[in-house]
Order: sequence, then C-alpha cells, then structure tokens
Amino acid sequence: MDPASRIDDLRRLIRHHEERYYVANQPEVSDAEFDDLIHELRRLEAEHPELVTSDSPTQRVSGRVAEGFDTVMHAEAMLSLDNAYSEDELRAFDERVQRGLNGPGGAPGAVDYVAELKIDGLSIALTYVDGRLERGATRGDGVRGEDVTTNVRTIRAIPLRLKVPAPGALEARGEVYLPRQAFEKMNREREAEGEPLFANPRNAAAGALRNLDPALVARRGLRAFMYQLVGTGLEADPASHEETLALLVRWGLPVEPHWRRCQGIDQVVAFCQEWAQTRQRVGFDTDGVVVKVNALDERRRLGSTSKFPRWAVAFKFPAEQKTTRLEAIAVNVGRTGAVTPYAVLTPVLIAGTTVSMATLHNADDIARKDIRPGDWVIVEKAGDVIPRVVGPVLSRRAPDVEPWVMPSSCPQCGSHLRRPEGEAVVRCENVSCPAKLQRGLEHFASRGAMNIEGLGESLIGQLVRNGLVRDYADLYGLTPEQLAGLTSSSVRGDGKTTRRRFGAKNAVKVTEQIALSRTNELWRVIYGLGIRHIGERGAQVLARAFGSIDALAGVSLEALQTTDEIGPVLAESVRGWFDEPRNRDLVARLRAAGVRMEVPESERDQTRRPQPLAGCTYVLTGTLSSMTREEATTMLEQLGAKVTSSVSKKTTGVIVGEDAGSKAEKARALGVPMLDEAALLALLAANSPNSQGPKPNSQSLALSPEP
Repeated sequence: MDPASRIDDLRRLIRHHEERYYVANQPEVSDAEFDDLIHELRRLEAEHPELVTSDSPTQRVSGRVAEGFDTVMHAEAMLSLDNAYSEDELRAFDERVQRGLNGPGGAPGAVDYVAELKIDGLSIALTYVDGRLERGATRGDGVRGEDVTTNVRTIRAIPLRLKVPAPGALEARGEVYLPRQAFEKMNREREAEGEPLFANPRNAAAGALRNLDPALVARRGLRAFMYQLVGTGLEADPASHEETLALLVRWGLPVEPHWRRCQGIDQVVAFCQEWAQTRQRVGFDTDGVVVKVNALDERRRLGSTSKFPRWAVAFKFPAEQKTTRLEAIAVNVGRTGAVTPYAVLTPVLIAGTTVSMATLHNADDIARKDIRPGDWVIVEKAGDVIPRVVGPVLSRRAPDVEPWVMPSSCPQCGSHLRRPEGEAVVRCENVSCPAKLQRGLEHFASRGAMNIEGLGESLIGQLVRNGLVRDYADLYGLTPEQLAGLTSSSVRGDGKTTRRRFGAKNAVKVTEQIALSRTNELWRVIYGLGIRHIGERGAQVLARAFGSIDALAGVSLEALQTTDEIGPVLAESVRGWFDEPRNRDLVARLRAAGVRMEVPESERDQTRRPQPLAGCTYVLTGTLSSMTREEATTMLEQLGAKVTSSVSKKTTGVIVGEDAGSKAEKARALGVPMLDEAALLALLAANSPNSQGPKPNSQSLALSPEP
C-alpha cells in the first residue's frame, strides 16, 4: 500500500477508535494497540511531511506555549438559563411557555419538550468550516469569549473533522467537562506536588481549558458534550432539538446519551425526579436537568429576554445534605473590610466533592441558628451554590459547647472592628490592613478588572508579606529581579513541606502582563479600584458617561444620580470613594505609573455623537471581504443602529455577504431590504460624521429582489 493510502487508513481508524473510546465509552482496541496506530501515523507523516494535514490526529497536541488568548465575538449571544428549583417552578415555566405559544386565552395543551442532563462544566462554542474545526471559544460574557482553539484541539472527544461533509460554516455549542476519575487523578497529582486542590470538576475543567500550555491541557483528560447548533448554512436546518441532536451524532460530535423527549410537563417532572435519585451513576458531575422546547419554530416564537431564552429552563436538583462536625468558626477579611465568618468542617463528601469549609453568612445568622464550634451540623450543597451550614444537630450537642462570639479586633491587623448602623456586616476600617490589601489586589488583577495574567493569590500574598506592594500603584514599579527571588512553601499530602522559587522566566511574564495592563480601558480601571457597589456594568456606564477619571472624580453627587443606570446608592458610593484623600492619591500614583485614565475621544459616549441611524435595525449574514462582521457591527452601532441576529418585518435591512445563509432567504420572503457589501460601505461612508452629502437609507441601497 502506498504511504498516502496508508496514512488515510490510519487517520480513519484512529478517528473511529477515538469516537468509540471518548464519545461512546465502548473501546474496541487496547491502549497499546491504539498507541501503535498513532506511532505508525507519526512515522509515516515524518517520512512524508507533504502529506501532513491540519486535521490529522497527530496535530492535536502542540508543545508551543501560547502568550495568551485573543477575544472573539460569538455569532449569536450565548445566553444563560433561568433556573427552577421545584416541581411548582417547573410547572410555572410550562404555563409561561403555553401562554407564549397560545396566547393568554388559548387552549392549554401538552408542549413537546426535550430533557437533558445538565453538564457541570465550561460552555464552549466550536466553529467548523467545510467540516474542519476552525475555532473553539469559551462563553466569556456571552457576547465575547476567549479563543482557546489550540487547547480545544487537544480534546480527543472533539473531532477535528466531521464524519459527514457539512459545507459552509456552522457553530456547535456544548460543554467541556472533566470526568470524575480524571478530576480525582488531577487532584492526587496536585497534592503530590504540593499544589492547592481544585474544589470541583467544573473549576478544574475551566482551569485546564484556560491553561497556556496545550500539552498540559492534553494530559488533563477533558471531554465534551454538544447540544446546540447556531448559524448553520445547511440547505435544510433541523426542525427540532431532537433532530439537532441526531445530526450532531451523525457528524461525529459527542452528545450526552441520556436525553429524553417528553410529551408535556408531567413527563419532564418524572425525568427530573428519576435523575435526582440516580445522577451519581454517570461518570461526570450533573447538577440538574435542562428542559427545552423541542420545536425550533416554537422557540423562535417564544424568543428571549436580555438574559434568558424563554423556551428553556434549568431544573436544579434538590440540595444534597450531609452531617459532619464543625471544628471551628473562622473569619475572613475581604477587600472592603467586611469580616465574614465561615465554617471549618471535618471533610465530608457532598454531591461528588469533598467539602471542608462552608459559608455562615454573618454573626446574626449564626446566633439565630445557634451554631456553635464543636457541634455536629447539617451541611448542604445545591448546584452551583457554595456549601452552607443549615443548622446544628441539637440532639448530638456536647454539654461543654459554648456559643460563638464575633471577634472585636481584626485577626489580620488587630484594629478594632466596627459594625455600621443598619448593617449586618462587621468591618475593619484600617485602610492599611494587609488582608484588605491582599483581597483588593486580587480583585484589581482579576480577569474582569485589569486582567493581569499570573498575578494570583499566592504571588500577591508574597508581595504583601515582603512589603513590596502597599497599594495597587506599587505593582507598576515591580522588577523581574524582585519577583524572581520570591519563594513559596506548601505542605504535601505526606506532611512534608516543599519550597519553590518563583523563577526568572515567570517573573518576566508577570511584569510584562503588568506593563500591558497600563493600556486597559478606563472601565477596567474603575472596576479594579474596588469602589463599593460598582460592578463591571456600573464601571462601563461611568466610563462612557464621564470619559476620564478626573471628570468622574470631580462630578457632584446630584450629577451622578442623574446618570443613566446610576442610582442613589451607587452615586453615594462613588462620591464617597473619591472624597477620601488616600484614594485620590492612589489615582494620581496610578496615572504617574502610566495607567490610562481616560476614554479615547473616538470611543466617547455614543450619545455625544450624531446618531443618523438611530431607530434602524440591521442583520448581518455571510462573509464580508473588507471587514469582519464584528467590525461592521461596531461601525453600525457607532452610528446609532441596532444589530440583531434574527430577521423580522421590523428589520431595516439585511446585509448580505458571501455564502449567506437562511437569513437572506427569510429577508426575501418578508420583503425586507437587502444590502450587499458595497451598499454597506456606502451607507457607512454617507452617514459618517465627516460626510457632507445626502444620507442614503436601506431602501435606496437595497438589492433588487431576485425573481
């Protein structure tokens, strides 16, 4: 047999055995036999490099360490799911669906649903072009995600090429997860190396997929299940979720096999009750059931809110409870100075994870429940919720157990603790408290704020303890030499203590990331400052509205309160933060360190610009040659237009690129104007702020309808 034919045969065999092992869990050959096939393929490809292709099984693992992950736009927003925690809430969801489909006075009827196990993992979007894997992206904020293609290619459950040809571009969405056995193996390895253990398989999967070393990702044993298709260019799209799952399977994509079609909500409830009792029998964590309307045309009629689709709900399994001993009640000091008690427990297995700590909320809650150190307590863990102490088992309380009292001084700095009037939280008011500084720095460096890769809890702790960092601005004066000499110690599972140097290579990477953060958007700086009550959205609103940190620092309370989306509580918090002299000094030091403190003029609040396309709604379909669809979306939005993903009679125009899909057909059927790329460019140019000519509209630029 000639080398090209043998290579094709080997690739076909390897893909077949990968699917049997990683998707169907029914291996047909031993690991040694599978390895022999891989080795033979590698040898032949080495001898004939001209025959190597990007979708060959040998190209899954790369030894190259990436510098970081790019941000990519999703074809359609990846929405979250609304939750239901009881049978009554499931039935209320069904009633909402029936009203949406039949109207308030419509006749009730059994809705056709599909129920699937909810995978406790990390959402992923896979883009295939002409059947080949082109991109893998995390959910991110739902609109933008991280491009983790290199790491996704190492997951053997995900085919690099679909089994059945699929022309054009399509996006399959699903969940990357870590099987329990792989999770336990990973934690055993981390314990042996003196590394902190992962709390649960979901966190471990997220950490593995975001690792910058693809070779390490490949060793983690990640798997995946897919459950959704968006943006396909198929001649005949699936009509139901049931057909979608069958199509995914035909393509060779992994689908969780325990899904069930349910005629009416009674069958859905029965499915949920069945799996609430038997969920431990599968080899991965599942915290509930996802219930979806089966017919895709009914989904389109139901639509979505800004956060959730109206056609789906996630039923969360009832909390699993265990009894264990409360060894102690300790307190944690947060970045705002809030001193929060937590339970230190004798480790106990709950819902597939080992729990040794649990939340206790506050001192009032502890007193109300009469929880005391030394008690036997009931601990529960429900879905994504942090484990919490439900209450004590009074029949097992020892006679010498004493009530717990909140400390009067900060356990970190010794300052007197104060409980502000009307609040349940006790606070440390010392601005120099090392615990507040530690948590504040963790927040400042976090992904949602300044996004300083590598500056984690352990390193920040060393910087604080060694006096190298006393506030956020000190980060920008750190040198690689200062970081390289730091050492950390950890206790291994056998009780031995290991010590590690941070190292020159890691030191250079972290200082480069710190330097890179100087150019971050203003809203990230505002959010990173840790102003109480100001989250990411609030920071974005403030940055757009005021344009610079100086303008924000000088604005009056009244002006803040009249800003869109900023209420009295947020306004008082912002004004109070900037009224503190030490905070103003911090801002000055950050500016002196080169941190960007204003929004570029080109990105200022859109309301300050002409909005010639205000009230217009556009839909993009197909590929544009002069720009990406994301760039086109941004330019249209800057002119006041709204860009959506679905076509309706209210759509102003559909912009049609190469290889346009079903949206163009729908626009034609509805009589919605269609614009080609030249017409789009003309529309953008004519409505730009510098244009002096007449402003065309979609009708004047529209393509002639085809007969």
